[in-house]
Amino acid sequence: MNTLIKNGTIITSKRSFNSDVYISEGKIVQLKESLNILEPIDKTIDASGKLIFPGGIDPHVHMHLPSPAGYSIDDFELGSKAALLGGTTTLLDFVTPQKGQSLIDALIDRKAEADNSLCDYSFHVSPVEWTSSTEQEIKDCIESGITSFKVYMAYKDSIGLDDENILKVMKVVGKAGGIVTLHCELGDDIDTFREELGRIGNLSPNFHPVSRPDYTEVEAVKNAIEMAKNANCPIYIVHTSCEESINYIKEAQKAGQQVYSETCPQYLLLDDSKYKGNFNDTCKYVMSPPLRKKEDQEILWESIKKGIVKTVGTDHCPFSLEQKNQGKTDFRKIPNGAGGVEHRMSLLYTYGVLEKRISLNQFVDVTSTQAAKIFGLYPQKGEIAVGSDADLVVWNPKSESTISVENHHQNCDLEIYEGFKTIGAPEIVISNGNMVVENEKLISNQKGRFLKRLV
Repeated sequence: MNTLIKNGTIITSKRSFNSDVYISEGKIVQLKESLNILEPIDKTIDASGKLIFPGGIDPHVHMHLPSPAGYSIDDFELGSKAALLGGTTTLLDFVTPQKGQSLIDALIDRKAEADNSLCDYSFHVSPVEWTSSTEQEIKDCIESGITSFKVYMAYKDSIGLDDENILKVMKVVGKAGGIVTLHCELGDDIDTFREELGRIGNLSPNFHPVSRPDYTEVEAVKNAIEMAKNANCPIYIVHTSCEESINYIKEAQKAGQQVYSETCPQYLLLDDSKYKGNFNDTCKYVMSPPLRKKEDQEILWESIKKGIVKTVGTDHCPFSLEQKNQGKTDFRKIPNGAGGVEHRMSLLYTYGVLEKRISLNQFVDVTSTQAAKIFGLYPQKGEIAVGSDADLVVWNPKSESTISVENHHQNCDLEIYEGFKTIGAPEIVISNGNMVVENEKLISNQKGRFLKRLV
């Protein structure tokens, strides 16, 4: 399909300029003002007054995630629909093996689960134990196009690793040219706090943040940075939520260490006052790490502006009220997670760009370009350039909306951003050269592709 986008203002991570865009066979073929195309044009889009962004890349989602409360409520099809409507065209999800299952077998199973995704997708693979074959399995994953591996410093009774085995993973991945992503929380300390709160009967959701104080993240971040330095391995710290974590990350970056930080909209826009109230109002905010203080929000925004925080993912993992109700009398049984993949770009545009916390170019950088660069997708993704995939968002900067459980597209009866007003929305979304969203409505069910990445 040949498509011509005329009269738009292109925004990349580095510059802003007026240009037409000619798309053919899924790629950007020409970029120039007042293009005259000799080939037949199937679709012409007038983008006058609109901004054109590269398609969003969400580096942190959990679709169809198993839990004791059942699978997270969005499978790959439903979650990817919400993503596209929000301007995100590429998702990075996770492969979490069962104990005793090889990483490659788990990857094959997960690819089958993602087969109905409407977004292009790839994965971070999680070693959940260290065996005699783990080193070779990591190398096999890299050969299969996986360059990133996630380890959990918490949840040691199920998927977490101790520091000795995390270091082993880092050494293998670092030597192979990959990157390790980390969930940084001190699992042993958190387990002790949870047990003590249970013993004295403090089991309502407002005790969730009490069980995971700042220092359990901060000390884990510090330990992760030290291990990565020892292993000579690049690391990516997911869902960074508090000031002291940022301080350690900043110092490591200044010292020349490859340490990347991600945060999420919930840590930029919500705070721990959300845990005050009745169960139905507070349970939807049970996520890990928990929401922090307002002061942490401002530090995170400033860290995006300064380039310390490189990406904004969502940790998209919604559960229904019925599922959350499994912890009605014990917050420890509430499945952790909330939705957000649909709202990421509109929230960052409204409360970041329009409030002058970040520039338009920084907006593109944290929603798309940096994720592509860090995870081996650039310049195929995350860029508007000749030869790049034609993943584009025609953004209407004047569109206004109010987020609500009544109008969102994620498959959930809970909404952590209920009542948030947004300005700016993706009017048209193009994925691999095909229009999939028009006038803010999904018009295509074309399937996405598994993306092989390079170290």
